Amino acid sequence: MSSAERLRTEAELVAAEAVGRGHRHDPVLPGSGGPAGNARLTAWTGLVLLVLFAAELVTLLDVRGLISWHVALGVLLIPPALLKTASTGWRIVRYYAGARAYRQAGPPPLLLRVLGPLVVAATLALLGTGIVLIALGEERSRAAAIDWVGLHQAMFVVFAIVAGLHVLARLVPALALTTRRVRAHVGLPERVSGGGRRLALVLLSLAVAALATVLLLPLASDWGHGEERDRPPGVSAHR
Repeated sequence: MSSAERLRTEAELVAAEAVGRGHRHDPVLPGSGGPAGNARLTAWTGLVLLVLFAAELVTLLDVRGLISWHVALGVLLIPPALLKTASTGWRIVRYYAGARAYRQAGPPPLLLRVLGPLVVAATLALLGTGIVLIALGEERSRAAAIDWVGLHQAMFVVFAIVAGLHVLARLVPALALTTRRVRAHVGLPERVSGGGRRLALVLLSLAVAALATVLLLPLASDWGHGEERDRPPGVSAHR
C-alpha cells in the first residue's frame, strides 16, 4: 500500500468514527472496566471540558469586563484537563506496555494519534500561560522580557485549531459513550464496571478546580483598573 493510499485509509477511518459509523471494540474488565471504562472516563471528562471551554469563549466577547469570569473558568479547566490527559496517557502506557486488553482494543487511527499530543500540548500551554499571567499580574506581565499576553493569545489560536479538529473527530463518539440510547444503537455495552470510580474522579477534579478558583481568583483583581476592581464578577464597565 502506498503512502497516499494509507493516508486515505486513515482519513476514512477518522471520518467513520467522527460520524458514528465506526468505533473501537473496547474489552470490558471487572473492577475499573478496563479499556471500556477508560474510554467512558475520557468521554465524560471531555464533555465537561467542552462545556467549560464554551463558557470561556463567551468571556472573550468582553475580556476586560468579564475578567473575573475569564480567570475563574480558566482555573476550573485545569484539573479536568489534567484528568483527561491522565486517562488518555494511561491508555497509551497500557497499550505500549503490552497489556492484553488494551492491545486487543488497538490504537486510534493514525491521524488522531498525531493530533492527540498536539491537543495536549496546546491545552497545557494555553492554561499554563494563563496561570503565569495571573501570578505576574497585568503590570509585571507586560513589563517582563517575555510577552506573556501575546504568548497566551498565540497559544489560544493554536489551541483553537487543534482542539477544533479534535472536537469534530471525537464529539459523536463521546456522546455515544455517554448516552444510553446511542450506546444501544451502535452496539456498545450498556453497563461497564467502575462507574462509581469514574464519577468520583470527575467530581474530585471539579472539587479541586473549585478550590483552586477560590484561591487564585483574588489575583485576577490586578487585571482590573480603578472602579473595575470593586465591581462584582462579570459586570462590565460598558453596560
